[in-house]
Amino acid sequence: MFLKRWHEQSGGKMRDHYEKFVELSNEASRMNNFSDTGAYWLRNYESDTFKEDIEGLWQTIRPFYLQLHAYVRAKLRDHYGEDKVPKNQPIPAHLLGNMWAQTWGNIDDLVTPYPGKTSIDVTPEMLKQGYTPKKMFEMSEEFFTSMGLLPTPPEFWSGSIIEKLAGKEMVCHASAWDFCNGKDFRIKQCTKVTMEDFNVVHHEMGHIQYFLQYKNLPLVYRDGANSGFHEAVGDSLALSVQTLKHLKEIGLLDKSTPQDHEATINYLLATALKKIAFFPFAYIMDKWRWDVFDGSVKSTDYNGHWWKLREKYQGIRSPVTRSENDFDPGAKYHIAANVEYIRYFVSFVIQFQFYKSLCMTAGQYDPHNRSQPLHECDFYRNKEAGAKLRAMLAMGASRPWPEAMRAVTGQDRMDASAFREYFKPLEVWLIAKNKELGEPVGWDSDQ
Repeated sequence: MFLKRWHEQSGGKMRDHYEKFVELSNEASRMNNFSDTGAYWLRNYESDTFKEDIEGLWQTIRPFYLQLHAYVRAKLRDHYGEDKVPKNQPIPAHLLGNMWAQTWGNIDDLVTPYPGKTSIDVTPEMLKQGYTPKKMFEMSEEFFTSMGLLPTPPEFWSGSIIEKLAGKEMVCHASAWDFCNGKDFRIKQCTKVTMEDFNVVHHEMGHIQYFLQYKNLPLVYRDGANSGFHEAVGDSLALSVQTLKHLKEIGLLDKSTPQDHEATINYLLATALKKIAFFPFAYIMDKWRWDVFDGSVKSTDYNGHWWKLREKYQGIRSPVTRSENDFDPGAKYHIAANVEYIRYFVSFVIQFQFYKSLCMTAGQYDPHNRSQPLHECDFYRNKEAGAKLRAMLAMGASRPWPEAMRAVTGQDRMDASAFREYFKPLEVWLIAKNKELGEPVGWDSDQ
């Protein structure tokens, strides 16, 4: 009921306004010599084949997604029953633990393969050791400087808000800010002492490091190589920070903590619920808008097209009947605020490219050596990896993004194969498990 009311009150009330907005937004785009708003957004990616490129990346990722989807559906059926989660059908969206079913981490307790294994959530240990939000930021800064990257200036510490201010109404969504004077960089985050927020801190500090590295460029070039680059930098470091190796190194896990196969599968599945589950949602957010802006979809089919895409790509369905009186896309902030979303899809691809390249540079990963799996790499304190990352960050937006990509990865294109490599042990396990469970992979689209 809560999900239904949210969609009615947030999305439903803006439907007529959105139709008028599309008209005005497209008019503004045409005044800037673009055919429509979708084309205007895509200028940042400097590719005439960008839409096809994204579809190709999704097709690389899709086989793994289908295996995860099948396994999660089977576990949800065990919990809720065949009548609620039938075989061969899309999963009801409200069972996936998130308002928009965009990530599935909140159902980790229902789908964890080996519940008895030690958790890698070090939140209790952080609290035991007296961690504070400031210490979390200091440790994140130390990760960057250990690689030979830049420390934050004094203005960062005096101007940032890293805890919720008592008695103040605040937008607590974490964000990083460049005040464009070469020294004033800030983060606003209502930080809590949790492992999840520890990773968020590294993500936001990645933005700050990017700001620092390109601060001396002309203002027009002080940005990411493309929108996805800025989002990917901190996340690529967070992949290193959340490894057992790193957590042991910084004293949040006992050095004797074992990493057996079952614990590895738990860890990779928990990560996949946040990463792989997000890909199709991130894709359809803008695929829907590209179709709306270029006129392929008329206002009479706004909601129908939304749910067609969600079923086709995500394999989910609405738990209640929807009609064109509803406007479910509008229940997501980025639709209402007109924030392009494909940057997150791009960032989730390239963060694994960055991570793999930095791991190889640090001597922490060899694709031909099975004793060094990619998901166990930690390039903390490695100056060579830091130098490679710095070369890319310092370019800002002064060079086409393929050149920036080449500086850190040696490739000049986006490639989802690093993502598949990272999760390979889990994908192999899921294929075998789904066969064992007799769970069909995929879904019928006949409703």
